Amino acid sequence: MYRRPINLGFAFTIFWSAFLLFQVQPLIGKYILPWFGGTPAVWSTCMLFFQALLFLGYAYAHFLSGRTMRTQLFLHGALIGLAFFTLPISPAETWKPDGSEEPVGRILLLLLMNVGLPYFILSSTGPLLQNWFSHHNPGKSPYRLYALSNCGSLLALISYPFVVERTLAVSLQAALWSTGFVIFGAACLVCAVVVTWGGPSMRKESSQSLSDAGRSVPAPRWSDRLLWFALAMAASLMLLATTNQVCLDVAAVPFLWVLPLTLYLLTFILCFDSDRWYSRRVFAWMLAVAVVSVSLMMLHGVHRPIVQQVTVYFTGMFFCCMVCHGELARMKPDPRYLTSFYLTLAGGGAAGGILVGFIAPYVFPAYLEMHLGLVCCAVVVLTVYFRDRSWHLYNGRPAEAWFGISLAMLWLTLTLTADAHGVITGSRRISRSFYGVLRVQEKFRDDPEQHRIEMVHGRVVHGLQFVSEHKRMMPTAYYHERSGVGRALRNCQASGPVHVGVVGLGAGTLATYGRAGDRFRFYEINPDVIRLAQEEFTYLSESQAEITVDLGDGRLSLEHEASNAFDLLVIDAFSGDAIPTHLLTGEALEVYRKHLKRDGILAIHYSNLHFDLEPVIAGLAESGGLQFVSIKTDRDVARGHDPAHWALLMDRSEPDVRQRHRILLEDATSYQDATLHWTDERCNLFEVLR
Repeated sequence: MYRRPINLGFAFTIFWSAFLLFQVQPLIGKYILPWFGGTPAVWSTCMLFFQALLFLGYAYAHFLSGRTMRTQLFLHGALIGLAFFTLPISPAETWKPDGSEEPVGRILLLLLMNVGLPYFILSSTGPLLQNWFSHHNPGKSPYRLYALSNCGSLLALISYPFVVERTLAVSLQAALWSTGFVIFGAACLVCAVVVTWGGPSMRKESSQSLSDAGRSVPAPRWSDRLLWFALAMAASLMLLATTNQVCLDVAAVPFLWVLPLTLYLLTFILCFDSDRWYSRRVFAWMLAVAVVSVSLMMLHGVHRPIVQQVTVYFTGMFFCCMVCHGELARMKPDPRYLTSFYLTLAGGGAAGGILVGFIAPYVFPAYLEMHLGLVCCAVVVLTVYFRDRSWHLYNGRPAEAWFGISLAMLWLTLTLTADAHGVITGSRRISRSFYGVLRVQEKFRDDPEQHRIEMVHGRVVHGLQFVSEHKRMMPTAYYHERSGVGRALRNCQASGPVHVGVVGLGAGTLATYGRAGDRFRFYEINPDVIRLAQEEFTYLSESQAEITVDLGDGRLSLEHEASNAFDLLVIDAFSGDAIPTHLLTGEALEVYRKHLKRDGILAIHYSNLHFDLEPVIAGLAESGGLQFVSIKTDRDVARGHDPAHWALLMDRSEPDVRQRHRILLEDATSYQDATLHWTDERCNLFEVLR
């Protein structure tokens, strides 16, 4: 009569642990994202950490499952007690980088010290409690509990961007999660105590059942275990590669982290819930269509609407993961080998995370993870088909079918290889780091007047310079003399030498405005940008001004410095795909004002294809009591001018300040619509999605 309440306790604890396990991932990712420049690699590194710790948690559960129940209770209870002392999980300000550290190592250490032990315990709870369940419920499949844990994970992921992120400050999110972990710890210990001191008849029945199972069920072969590992790795690789691809094209925001992870988990839920959801014959064709569609989108879809690109990438990832997880469900072992099965899956998932988050940035000169993921997924699945005696493609027969498959694989491999080769060889210089892929390319070589060199980050041009002698020091791109920043600089220089601060170096174009006596101080988080700006462009070296370039996050650097008394402070970090939201909060504005003179100007460049940041900048001006003007200019290809949107913020309380900057009000527009007020605790890019 005690079995039903115990089973309900199992169900609640497993569901709640899975909810916490996946709620903490976007939570801590969002917490630290601004500290490391808002780049998609922050999430990749977080996923590497979480997958590696998930593997260790499963290994611990596998180790513990071979011990007596009293030993399991003692060890697991001790770890839960220790984890309570690490709460709350909010990282201290001392973890913020100063710009000189290697970011991947810094993030991994930060996560280990702040969420490591709680996450380790949560990751081990699913397989551990399912093993307890199978011991004390002979004849009942624990795989339904696996589906239940995935439902908890799914709810956590869906609720975060739509409920938690929109309604709760980040610090409150961390506090509530910590409270939830305490509830989990208590529930887990209650389950362990009840099972350990359960009735003797229950223990006797379970022992007899396990003894019978041990005599009748053979252990899985090593070849099967290798396929478990390979299928899990292929699915993980596709998940992370697709997430990177989409975040590079749109932005690194929790929603675009959560959506592919949700689809990934959904395939787990469907495949392990029942075999009716996965038909190999149907999904084999869907996989082929997905691989071809994603390949064609990578090759020819660069200029397609972003919604089409995202739809194709996520749909392709879904079918790849559905096939990988469907095959894993077909191959799942007897419950006796449950923890070793989970351990192998976690190891494969961690291997995929290591490939994308650690190995690829150091081995591949460009983003080639999608290429690798598609080929890997196809090869692993075909290997499974080749070995399955129940499948009509077993052992390479019929020959004509495998001949067609071989031709298709050859086409896929050659096509993706040619694309990768084109990306690499089509650039004058190419460099990859934690902050993304940076390329230097030449355009219009046959036209002396238009021959130019461009710095491209992802798909966004971050500066260009004409090669011809008479046009080389002409301000171009978003920084020409008719742009908002060009007007602001000339207006400030009318009163004498100026001191200018610039967050975001690019090619260093703004240095062309420098005159003798002027001082320009650039802040740049990406060391590759500094290196290429100095080696491939001459804006910095030929400027007449005194030039200083500081490595590090602009806001963090300014926070650590005494007032610079800038005449003009330029924030130029929003034209790319990774939007550093921490540069647009009320707290950031206070930092900027500390470094501006009384009559100084704050110039913010907000040209962006996917986000309309104007209401946020207008909200900054409104909350700070500043004058807000917007200056927008159009493209001029012949002059190398790109469409530029600039916002100028200045003091409006002093008549002499308004008089000095009156010329900037010509042809400028003010903002009349509703404004948004972002803070470090609460900001959401989907409020400004175009």
